Amino acid sequence: MEIKDNDISTIKFRYKLDDVITHISLLLSVLLIVGFFVVILSVIFVGGYEKITWEFLTQPPEEGMTKGGIFPAIIGTILLVIVTSTFAVPLGIITAIYLTEYGKKDSFFYRFVNESINLLSSIPTIVIGLFGLAFFVIYIGGVIDKVFYGGNLNWGKPALIWAGLTMGLVSMPVVVTAVREALEAVPANLKEASFALGATKMETILKVVLPRASTGILTGLILGISRSTGEVAPVLFTGAAYFLPHLPSSLSNQFMELGYHIYIMSTQSVDVDATLPIQFATTLVLLGITFLLNILAILVRRRLRKNEYA
Repeated sequence: MEIKDNDISTIKFRYKLDDVITHISLLLSVLLIVGFFVVILSVIFVGGYEKITWEFLTQPPEEGMTKGGIFPAIIGTILLVIVTSTFAVPLGIITAIYLTEYGKKDSFFYRFVNESINLLSSIPTIVIGLFGLAFFVIYIGGVIDKVFYGGNLNWGKPALIWAGLTMGLVSMPVVVTAVREALEAVPANLKEASFALGATKMETILKVVLPRASTGILTGLILGISRSTGEVAPVLFTGAAYFLPHLPSSLSNQFMELGYHIYIMSTQSVDVDATLPIQFATTLVLLGITFLLNILAILVRRRLRKNEYA
């Protein structure tokens, strides 16, 4: 069958047309996403940048949160991230190591752990918050009070530690997934070479696998934990306070948190319109903390890669 020049030209035109349509569609999709991001950030910035002063960042709220600053909420958010990391990071790393290096994929326990992580990631955060209230605050806190404090209310109430543990459950699937992907990216020949030299399984993990995967692990951990800075539902019942101008002095105290602070001002403030600039400014600070954590992840990744190939 002879192919005519016109047929060849038509085929080439169709290929070029498909290519142009594909590029235009992708470009429009990217521009749409970037456009939404720019619009959202612009609205927040214009609405709140005038409120961001040194006093706003270092003073407690005053007069029904219509004046003053957000210092207790900033410190409370940082403390929440620390408590969350202390719980979620070690447990997440251990779980990821088990799933990657030790677990047998056809065993019941492996499937149970794997499906539990997947299920945990799909549970609404408000449900996890209610679980934290029932299990950590009422049950665990109540048992501690009965055993060590004669029934006096010390731990059986919303507190920083319970909010951190609850938020850790929210961050856990992200941490496990990030660490697991980093561990699976380690070339198999490196582990085989370690075994060939007589190293044990644990020695191979500690001296070969973890150092090799450290870039991906740390980046994933920082990005996973940064998620906890913006969640409100998990701390709604477990530790966040409506108005608390002083800083928490122990893990059993309540605390203010930026996300919860924004929620309260936008829904339960005496004068919502008066607090609107404060809401925008607080949102800017929250976004700033999140961006800083993401930038930290990028810097850590670059530094580790530089040292790895040095």
